[in-house]
Amino acid sequence: MIFAVTVLAGLLFGKHISNVFEGKKDILGFLAPLENFLFRISGIDPGKQMNWKQFLKALMTINFVWFVYAFVILMIQGSLPLNPDGNPSMTPDLAFNTAISFLVNCNLQHYSGETGATYFSQIFVLMFLQFVSAATGIAAFAGLLRGLREDGGNSLGNFYDLFVKSLTRILLPLCIAVAGLLLIRGVPMTFDGKFGITTVEGNEQVISQGPVAAFMAIKHLGTNGGGFFGANASHPLENPDPLTNAILLFSQVLIPVGCVFASGYYLRRKKLGYVVFGVMTVGFLLLFIPTVISEVNGNPKLNELGIAQPLGNMEGKEVRFGPATSAYWSIVTTIISTGSVNSMHDSFMPLSGAMQMLGMMTNAFYGGVGVGMLNYFIFLLIAVFVSGLMIGRTPEFLGKKIGIREMKIATIVALLHPLLILGGTAVASYIFVNFPEAAWKVKPSSWLNNPGFHGFSEMLYEFTSAAANNGSGFEGLADNNFFWNYSTGIVLLLGRFIPIIGPVAIAGLLGMKQRIPESSGSLKTENITFGIMTFAVIVIIAALSFFPALALGPVAEFLSIN
Repeated sequence: MIFAVTVLAGLLFGKHISNVFEGKKDILGFLAPLENFLFRISGIDPGKQMNWKQFLKALMTINFVWFVYAFVILMIQGSLPLNPDGNPSMTPDLAFNTAISFLVNCNLQHYSGETGATYFSQIFVLMFLQFVSAATGIAAFAGLLRGLREDGGNSLGNFYDLFVKSLTRILLPLCIAVAGLLLIRGVPMTFDGKFGITTVEGNEQVISQGPVAAFMAIKHLGTNGGGFFGANASHPLENPDPLTNAILLFSQVLIPVGCVFASGYYLRRKKLGYVVFGVMTVGFLLLFIPTVISEVNGNPKLNELGIAQPLGNMEGKEVRFGPATSAYWSIVTTIISTGSVNSMHDSFMPLSGAMQMLGMMTNAFYGGVGVGMLNYFIFLLIAVFVSGLMIGRTPEFLGKKIGIREMKIATIVALLHPLLILGGTAVASYIFVNFPEAAWKVKPSSWLNNPGFHGFSEMLYEFTSAAANNGSGFEGLADNNFFWNYSTGIVLLLGRFIPIIGPVAIAGLLGMKQRIPESSGSLKTENITFGIMTFAVIVIIAALSFFPALALGPVAEFLSIN
């Protein structure tokens, strides 16, 4: 039901996104004076068109400025105002990882929100980055569409214009609405510090609070996922009841699905948008269905002992949500790169863990705001190239010939993802086995809380989450140390910006080419056959690259308990 409502809303919202990209009049046009004011005080001419190099230069430059700003603030947050609980400043390695993580829309948190960040840094660094990182992804997506529709020109639009409108006309209005709903349902919005309560057992307990409602809204609508509290959306003050759970599930899917349909509207090829949505939905269902079955059936080892599991596998899950809803959330949050959790992924059944990792490894089913379509575009381009070779014709997409330069870029982007994940996991495994007592802040021998297959899965999941800009984790891993902070920080940067730079560059190169009139011999990309071809490319290039690694972790664990 939640998924059906979200798809319907995404279909309608996709039209709005398309209108924003095209500069058409829309219901939020009254915000134009605010946008013009921002441009005026910034000295930016929003009408100045950019080629792909200028577009990427603007994108990368402003992101670098945000990184420096965030890193400095996190290093001195303990001395800044809005710190009623007296939380300390971050260490250099943790500040490095946290600044990058929120900058790249990942929110891979190696700290606990209520003790590791102050209200000042939560609002003016982390929540700020959640807005601008999401808007960066949407603006890059808009530049891609502009390049694909361009006929012999070299303009991708103006990055700053697309960026600001992504904030004012897409993200902010939705966030205000969602934050208001969460506030009504009891999610706190206060600058007061911790407060004490007496539990039903008569014990005294201190409860953290803060400006949570606003943080939760952009956390999900921007597919960021960082928790205000360490327990993330399983915390009762972030996600109090089934209704807030439904609101948050709806929020994190809305814009990614809307971007899929927006591509069809903007390119004047609605059928293409439907085909893309169909391929993504099939991928989602193939991951979702096994996860639900696995969690509802429970742990087979407990069944062997005669221990009843009427609700299924409840380890690591909240009673107010249950296994089925938690399973749905776990797949949505991993395929969409939100990374927020309403249950602990480390406690899911092995098959479920494999599905969660596969969702991030393929990284092409809905995906994060804007960038999900950038990732899918790479696989689509490869599918066009392979299909063209199969029928003996020059590969072309939307009337533009796909040349050597475009395919080289697409291949590099497609192969980078498995390289980062498998390479990072290999290095971590080597250090863990060969240098268990090395002089790290946390010795490698104490990285893992679980031995064997599951311990390997924890390291594999961490690099998968970082490369996919997801942020969720198998929290049995001790990750707040020199090695994990810096290694995942580097993976985060490469996993975010190369998949943005590549597709935007390809769009710029295609935009400069003259459109070729379609004929009876042109490859049709708006039918089920091509959708199947694209899905096959995703499976072969993405999923199959990771099967050997999965076999050493969750698959081996699954076989050991069945």
